[in-house]
Amino acid sequence: MKRLRATVVVDNIGNDALKGEWGLCVYIEYGEDKILLDTGSSGLFIENGKRLGVPLEDIGYAVLSHAHYDHANGMRPFFRLNQKAKFYLRDACAENCYGKRWIFKKYIGLPKGILQDYKDRIEYASGDKRIAEGVFLIPHKSKGLAVIGKRENLYIKEKDGSLSPDDFAHEQSLVFDTPEGLVIFNSCSHGGADRIINEAIAAFPDKKVLALIGGFHLFRRTEDEVRSFAKKIKETGTPYIYTGHCTGKRAYGILKEELGDVARQLKVGLVMEF
Repeated sequence: MKRLRATVVVDNIGNDALKGEWGLCVYIEYGEDKILLDTGSSGLFIENGKRLGVPLEDIGYAVLSHAHYDHANGMRPFFRLNQKAKFYLRDACAENCYGKRWIFKKYIGLPKGILQDYKDRIEYASGDKRIAEGVFLIPHKSKGLAVIGKRENLYIKEKDGSLSPDDFAHEQSLVFDTPEGLVIFNSCSHGGADRIINEAIAAFPDKKVLALIGGFHLFRRTEDEVRSFAKKIKETGTPYIYTGHCTGKRAYGILKEELGDVARQLKVGLVMEF
């Protein structure tokens, strides 16, 4: 088992030297492996990466957490900069994600044409997939997640043009086996962070979860809902959660009240070591 070092390249919270944006991008070193998780909502990850000393040209492979623009819009700049890395997407990924409220809809998915333009660089993952020694991609196995899609006004465009509530079949967790336990990355955790932890436990019953890292999509949830969520996280016994992006400042404050030192704030430039 290898040690892991992860650097936040893009998050909502920046600073004077490193800009933030609505999105997420994390550079991960796992032994000798160099991995990029997501690309934020623009090419900002390249600018921040240079300031942070991230060797984007040398990254061996990249992973897309799910098919939304704020994680995928930097894919074209990444492909132009890095000429070798495979990019792992869940096999349900397509250019079909929409936000919908009342009669209004807005495309919020992958860059149009990216799947065809870079088909030789994209690798599709199905089921539980091992992509390197100690590195795994895990899909949702929980049922009924379309209820969450409907609640969050997130939809998938079907082949007949109709919109169906998103069941997040395009979302995946990036899981690393470290000496102290599993470290899970799931950038928005649409399916529920507590479910994601339990899905990892089910996939690796002989392992314990050390940390969950990512956004928790709580920025629209009520205080009672966030406190209930915190209770579910506490029940999993996970020692560390690092969260930002779509969790939101208000919800993070509530999580910190409920979870204390278990909860840590993501921000651009943060380095996490396990």
